[in-house]
Amino acid sequence: GISEKVRLSLIKKLLPHLEDRRKYHQEFASSTSFHGVHNIVQTQSKTRKMLWLLVVAGCLAIVIWQICSRFIYYFSWPTTTTVAVQYVENVKFPAVTFCNLNRFQAHAVSNLKIIFLIWNIVTGALPKFAMEDKYSQELRDFVLGNQNFSIREFTRKNGFYLNSSTLLECEFFGKPCYPQDFEHVFTEYGNCFTFNHDNIPARRVSLSGRGLHLLFDVQQEQFTDEPDLGYTDTGITFVIHSPKELPHFDGLGLLTPVGTHARVAIRHLKSIIQEYPWGECKPDIKLQYHKIYTTNGCLQECKARYIQDWCGCLPFILPGNGTECDLLKFYNCVYPAVYNIEIKGLCTVGTHNSTCPAPCEETDYPTTVTYSSFGGKKAIKYFSAKLKKSPEYIRQNLVHIDIKYHDLSYKITQQQKALTISGLLADVGGQLGLFCGASMITIIELLEYIFTNFCWMCIFLLLKAPEMPQWNNPSQNQPTHEEKKMGIQEC
Repeated sequence: GISEKVRLSLIKKLLPHLEDRRKYHQEFASSTSFHGVHNIVQTQSKTRKMLWLLVVAGCLAIVIWQICSRFIYYFSWPTTTTVAVQYVENVKFPAVTFCNLNRFQAHAVSNLKIIFLIWNIVTGALPKFAMEDKYSQELRDFVLGNQNFSIREFTRKNGFYLNSSTLLECEFFGKPCYPQDFEHVFTEYGNCFTFNHDNIPARRVSLSGRGLHLLFDVQQEQFTDEPDLGYTDTGITFVIHSPKELPHFDGLGLLTPVGTHARVAIRHLKSIIQEYPWGECKPDIKLQYHKIYTTNGCLQECKARYIQDWCGCLPFILPGNGTECDLLKFYNCVYPAVYNIEIKGLCTVGTHNSTCPAPCEETDYPTTVTYSSFGGKKAIKYFSAKLKKSPEYIRQNLVHIDIKYHDLSYKITQQQKALTISGLLADVGGQLGLFCGASMITIIELLEYIFTNFCWMCIFLLLKAPEMPQWNNPSQNQPTHEEKKMGIQEC
């Protein structure tokens, strides 16, 4: 069939004569742009021919070695990091979230210390073994007796609040600000309040050295915490973050104790990370309940998905639209689920193959904080007369915080590919040109030469192959030659 047709067509176009093929090889060697080859062919002297052969072979070996090394380097996905500082006329001010280190009003929890423990269970701040070893019976009794108790509503109503009695002074860039300019959020510190949140137009600063000025009254007599769980400090904790991100206090919160004046100088740092395999970020990851991707937001959504699947409800501190967990679900399911997520590493952060890899773009606000004692003698007298409080009360309750930009500049740290595709092609082309004088035209010439010889070899092999047997269907009335021969032998 098909092979026979191919064979017949090749017979009509026989291989070129041996002399013509030899002439083709000679012409290619003499006219190719691959330097040095024509010197081997055209030189009559055997010594010179041998020297040129060694030169061409050596250059070819070096080219192959260099090209292989460049490809190995490229597939190791190398990167470089550049740091650039850009000065601008104005810069966006970050969001700042403030919390009182004493989370609850004293009158509401004076006879209900178990509230502190429940809140730590809800936020996952308390190690599971501590609950099991020391507080399990107390918790079980309270949960079974108060199944309709809502820790969310209790905290919102009886936690720290922000009004004219707790926020004594507030100025932003010389203009007054008020408690209604702050947005309420839940964190591990209970009720917290964010200035310059994402729901308001972005505030900009056009001068360095000026920013947000705040004076808090922590009211130690009104608010308290449980020292038995390790909460022994008094003052204000705050974290500086992007307005589009949620506050994240774990290891990032700045503490300002009572009776001190904290001066915070911030800088704007933007980090750009390459996608995998050069870096660890994955640009295609999107979050469902957050506008921008952050590892903290990704972790929250990851925990929310697992808890929703396991418990059929959702803690109010996690993003989502599920049914809010009641106290019994928190105790029996949510808290063990959070513990299992951490122990089994179901929600991980870091590399590209983790649940929440590093973001491709990240904005940080590195800070420099200096402290001084709040108020001299005259200042204490001034605030004592203004607030109608004793000097001792001023020293034990007031916290003064100033947050400003160090200068109006951006610092951009960018991770870049050390070798791109165009750079790799340039390196390969440079090595070919340096050692062999070859170019893209030379490569096409070589490909044409190889293809032509390959076709000639295929034709040669097909013509030398044995002929295919002919399987014709003989007529039933006429015996074939083999049948006649067999009949004669039988006779």
